Amino acid sequence: MNDVPAGPKESVWDYPRPPALVDDGRRVTVTVGSEVVADTRAGLRVLETSHPPVFYLPREDVRTEFLRPGAGRSHCEWKGAASYWDVIVGEDVVPRAAWSYERPLDPYEALRGHLAFYPSLVRCAVDGEVVTAQEGDFYGGWITHEIEGPFKGGPGTWGW
Repeated sequence: MNDVPAGPKESVWDYPRPPALVDDGRRVTVTVGSEVVADTRAGLRVLETSHPPVFYLPREDVRTEFLRPGAGRSHCEWKGAASYWDVIVGEDVVPRAAWSYERPLDPYEALRGHLAFYPSLVRCAVDGEVVTAQEGDFYGGWITHEIEGPFKGGPGTWGW
């Protein structure tokens, strides 16, 4: 159980479209098993209407020895072509646990050199609070105590 402070909530319905890119200095960690894969205080959050934020972590704060290129690609109308990454820690292989925009479109150029992780596949935490994964996983949103929905992504929400 996480002890997290009560405070003002951010409604994902107040986030803009196209998405905003915001610096976030909170400590963000990603772990697989007992191994810390990423640890930073220099994250970027992408805030988009109806979606929990996605944290992008600078590559220099990610232990890239645990990454290998993953299968497939996808395309975001705002950010461009996404590449996927498998996370491998010892015998644990987590396919497509992370993604990046190697050549992001303007105005998302700041995402170059950053990786995002799916909290449904690896343990992600913000200032010690373990993140809840956005339902449906397509968007990879990170739900923390200050975020409130309803969120797009789960069954019946694709038409929103």
